[in-house]
Amino acid sequence: MISTQRSGSGSSQSPRSPSAQPFLSVSVTDPVKLGNGVQSYISYRVITKTNLPEYQGPEKIVIRRYNDFVWLRDRLFEKYKGIFIPPLPEKSAVEKFRFSAEFIEMRRRALDIFINRIASHYELQQSEDLKTFLQADEETMERARSLEIGIFKKKPSDLMQIFKDVQSKVSDVVLGKEKPVEESNPEYEKLKHYIFELENHLTEAQKHAYRLVKRHRELGQSLSDFGKAVKILGACEGNSLGKAFSELGTKSEMISIKLQKEAHYLLMNFEEPLKDYVRAVQSIKATIAERANAFRLQCELAETIKLKEINLDKLMLTRSDRVGEAEIEYKELKAESEEATKRFETIVKLMNEEIVRFQEQKTLDMGLAFHEFAKGQARLANGVADAWRSLIPKLESCSSVLSA
Repeated sequence: MISTQRSGSGSSQSPRSPSAQPFLSVSVTDPVKLGNGVQSYISYRVITKTNLPEYQGPEKIVIRRYNDFVWLRDRLFEKYKGIFIPPLPEKSAVEKFRFSAEFIEMRRRALDIFINRIASHYELQQSEDLKTFLQADEETMERARSLEIGIFKKKPSDLMQIFKDVQSKVSDVVLGKEKPVEESNPEYEKLKHYIFELENHLTEAQKHAYRLVKRHRELGQSLSDFGKAVKILGACEGNSLGKAFSELGTKSEMISIKLQKEAHYLLMNFEEPLKDYVRAVQSIKATIAERANAFRLQCELAETIKLKEINLDKLMLTRSDRVGEAEIEYKELKAESEEATKRFETIVKLMNEEIVRFQEQKTLDMGLAFHEFAKGQARLANGVADAWRSLIPKLESCSSVLSA
């Protein structure tokens, strides 16, 4: 995806200098738990540094919560059809994990990546909603969220109508009354196949990365428990054997700490990036669904225009009084159809650009994640080997004493 843009700290130019390189850098920091019980949530300080003239100043600090990030994501998804909107981390439904230090840090990192991907995107960084998110005070932000209109803000009667319409369309397809209109484009089919295959492979890789993290943690815990038990055993023995047991226990506990640290490193720098790309692919699938909707609308309007033309011809032949009204309807429908075609073509163009950008960034990000994984495993293996190796002479010495 798009890498974070940072300003050069060594520059002697003023942030507002006309000759300074344009930049927009955002940091999500200082998570704080607020409220009690089910009403509790985490707030974050969002720090924006920029020299873009459309912003209020070179630095702005606001307080945001997870729902504010959701608001921004939803607004961008509605307004920027064809662009892959960066994904958000999921909400944790489990109360005991929701406020754990590890979960909060993972969430903070993911939100930081999310907002910087938007800030560094050539189209999304111009969004008025992004400017609101980065600059508005808390009261204004809350008011913007409450004004948001979407399916879950609609009245119950509106929702029932939506569900009835969907149910009716599904029934028509099942009964053979209506065939789903789908785009038959070889390149598009290739893209869909690639995205669905990529999701499967990333999900599988992330699942095994999770197991690696779990295994490191379990082995670390087992070594810690073993170390404690051996040290107690050594205390019972006394003499050189007791000392050897004590040293074995201490070394086991030390290696346990290494394993726990490496498990956390693996989680943050390998499993989480994989999970992030699983979410990114799901965002792309949402854009694919929007493209399919735009194509269907274009086709439906084209068919309706044909029917309107036939009807208009009939009315003109019969010199009906409704010719004028029918002509107006036809012109309005044709304009709507042209707009739908234009919208679909824009989505196609943007998606073609976005998939190239996505693949380039994926290559960089996945390369970094796998490099960090290999580096971490090598570091752990060397550390564990060195720790056990340093213990061998002491154990050999103990064996010599006992055999003598």
